[in-house]
Amino acid sequence: MTDKIPGPELPDRDDHRLPPPRFAYDGRTWKEIAHLLANLPMALLGFVYVVTVLFTSAFLTVTVIGFPLLAAGLMGSRQLGKLERARARKLLAVRVDEPSPLPLRGPGGFFPQLWMMLKDPVGWRTILYDFIRLPWGVLTFAVTLTSLFVLWPVLPFIARGLANADRAMVRGLLSPSDELERRIAELESDRGVVVDTAAADLRRIERDLHDGAQARLVHLAMGLGLAREKLLEDPDYAAAMVEEAHGEVKLALQELRDLARGIHPAVLTDRGLDAALSAVASRWVKVTVDLERRPAEAIEGIAYFTVSELLQNVSKHSGATSASVEVWRTEQRLLIQVGDNGRGGAGLDGGTGMRGLAERLDAVDGLFVIESPVGGPTLVTAELPWRDRQARRA
Repeated sequence: MTDKIPGPELPDRDDHRLPPPRFAYDGRTWKEIAHLLANLPMALLGFVYVVTVLFTSAFLTVTVIGFPLLAAGLMGSRQLGKLERARARKLLAVRVDEPSPLPLRGPGGFFPQLWMMLKDPVGWRTILYDFIRLPWGVLTFAVTLTSLFVLWPVLPFIARGLANADRAMVRGLLSPSDELERRIAELESDRGVVVDTAAADLRRIERDLHDGAQARLVHLAMGLGLAREKLLEDPDYAAAMVEEAHGEVKLALQELRDLARGIHPAVLTDRGLDAALSAVASRWVKVTVDLERRPAEAIEGIAYFTVSELLQNVSKHSGATSASVEVWRTEQRLLIQVGDNGRGGAGLDGGTGMRGLAERLDAVDGLFVIESPVGGPTLVTAELPWRDRQARRA
């Protein structure tokens, strides 16, 4: 038996094997190199297009076709920008959203649409991008191609630096404005809400007229027709029918007044929010309106109907014994707070009423916030943009 010579123990497996052979450049690096080499032909295409469009349209502005030609050139530059964004997404892994298309099929006619194309910021930024890309494309093509044969050990670092500069150009000139795109999306959504709300209001008015005042007027016409037939045969019966018709006229007038008050109450037009809210509030509702002057009619109407519907919800669902309404102005905002000591638990998901109010206020850049824990109390805050009332023309 031989003695074991002391020394460091070797591991059971061999950890000293060489790593398997692989390419020195990964897929991301090769994509960046391909993008840099393609910069030159793309830059030549864009530069030739921009110079041709700008010089030709500038020369022809003395004629009637100069500005339409420039507008068409700007629309074509949008397509070049779309191609560059697709190339950047594919080779540089840059997430660049497509800008919103111009609403050219809307109303307005030829000249408003021409002006819209001429002041298109996306087209002009693409023109600028293509104009400044030619020297950059020559530089990146020359440096990348030379580095492939001479500086290939450090080419990944060179390619990464040049590609990062390309990423910055794409994001800076070819990306849509995030704030502008968000605003466009909000306005499109708000426009749909306004249209739906207006359609619902029209249906409500039509239904109220058909089921209420119209039905009473039809009954009134029939009663007066019978009274006319009985006028000579039975004057007493005819007089009774005329008396009944007179009552129907009063009821029809009252219903028409109520309908008109629901569209826009006369007290709101004549005396403002303070008087209108005091008229709609019950005795157990405290109303405080602190406004030095009246807002625009549209804002005043929205504020009135917001408070009116909130107070209806309080009386129907909250079980409250007291409530308060406060209206005031701070800077360029009209603030409304409606509170009650009811059971609470109100929310936007509790029904269509609150959600409809929130959508209406959002359609005019307003806010709608509900604080209503279970057990109460409830505090609803609404904000509207302040707009000054325009003087009425004589």
